[in-house]
Amino acid sequence: MTEKVLHANIPVFVPHKGCPHRCSFCDQRAISGTQRAPSPGEVTALCREALAGLPPRFGTAEIAFFGGSFTAIPREEMIALLEAAQPFRGDPRFGGIRISTRPDAIDGEILQILENYGVQAIELGAQSLYNRVLEANGRGHTGEDVRRAAGLVREKGFSLGLQMMTGLYQSSPEMDWNTGLGLAALEPDTVRIYPTVVFPWTELARRMESGEYQPPGLDETVELCARLLGMFEERGIRVIRLGLHNENGTAQRALGGCFHPALGELCRGRLFLERLLRRLEAEGKEGTPEVLVPPRLLSQAAGQGKRNLAELRRRWPGLTIRAGAGIEEDFLILYRNEERKDDQGGVVCG
Repeated sequence: MTEKVLHANIPVFVPHKGCPHRCSFCDQRAISGTQRAPSPGEVTALCREALAGLPPRFGTAEIAFFGGSFTAIPREEMIALLEAAQPFRGDPRFGGIRISTRPDAIDGEILQILENYGVQAIELGAQSLYNRVLEANGRGHTGEDVRRAAGLVREKGFSLGLQMMTGLYQSSPEMDWNTGLGLAALEPDTVRIYPTVVFPWTELARRMESGEYQPPGLDETVELCARLLGMFEERGIRVIRLGLHNENGTAQRALGGCFHPALGELCRGRLFLERLLRRLEAEGKEGTPEVLVPPRLLSQAAGQGKRNLAELRRRWPGLTIRAGAGIEEDFLILYRNEERKDDQGGVVCG
């Protein structure tokens, strides 16, 4: 079997210095852990150190300027940071440059600069396509800005990434679903889905404390994000992140909203459960179901904390899920007439 080549990120956080707005959810310290922009010398040193220590399993490392407003910082500072990465462009281990920015901070001139300095991927913080939601959360741009910027990025030949948030103030699950559909129609290469998390000293924290805003909980968020995940992947759009990283005390600082360190796993498990339910209900066969899955999908099929298994057993007592050698599809369902007991609560390995 050919070993999968992995790609690493060299993350460089550029705080919201260049952002002219303060979004309702924004707490850069909770996300990046710093308020100081890196110097060009620090960027060069970071790249050199990261490439020197790149594990053999990683083919390349891509420098990623995160923070959400890279092209909105003063032009000379932006260029200086890009210049700092230039010495590594000829290194075969260097996989290029990725930046994230605001949709209203993109135009033809900026894209030309980014192209000249070897930027290959641009992520736009869309968050929502509803103007009333964007305005209520202080985003300072419109849904049309998202569509316009996405079109320019694709037209210029960059890899397009789009970021969306669920559960924002004055949004709803239906509006979030429609935003996902609208973003998919823009044909991005990648998407990040970030359920809203409420941090101290933000406008959302004030609204939540006053009772004006109630962020969605885990169950509601998993249901929606699993649908979004399935929709994007059906269209060939990679979801490269689902939920915030648990870094710099994110879990401890969160006042509300949906933060779970394994949100992506929960959503994929939810999708797997729904597929199993549809198949079992459609077949309607007698006997006790035995679900065989490839070993790599065993935990996804059983669900985190075996929650999928518990739900399935509620409807089909005695059902088991086990790894099966040589299973080429995602799962295979057999039926038996006798109860089979195992020592792992229905999840049989091997």
